[in-house]
Amino acid sequence: MTIVLRDKLEMLSNMTPSLEDGEYVFCSIPNEGSKVHNLNPIGTFHEREGLTVILAKGEAHEAGFETSLAMRQITLNVDSALDGVGLTAGVAASLAEAGIPCNMVAACHHDHVFVPSGLADRALNLLVALQGASALAMRKY
Repeated sequence: MTIVLRDKLEMLSNMTPSLEDGEYVFCSIPNEGSKVHNLNPIGTFHEREGLTVILAKGEAHEAGFETSLAMRQITLNVDSALDGVGLTAGVAASLAEAGIPCNMVAACHHDHVFVPSGLADRALNLLVALQGASALAMRKY
């Protein structure tokens, strides 16, 4: 049985971030044409302005989308509860403090952080350090 974590320090100290292969881009399809058709997105979200799709950079390029802002995906390998408090804020604050923009995507099992490709290694190192500092703080309790 998997234990789902809700406490900020528990989630941060167990997040075990990993950098996924490949580059991705966020694209928008207007509402009137918001069928995904032959696209293979790793994520979608319906907004008033259209359907956001997260596509592999190569697929997005082939489909004619803008691909200049390539992102890398960092998966937070912790079973965090959807009603857990603090994981997203802790990760985003740590990256923001270092000047690294991020887009957070929460899914049922894990949270995913998308950062500009050129900053991915630095972002991963910061998140590993955050995990270590959080684990140390947990031991003090």
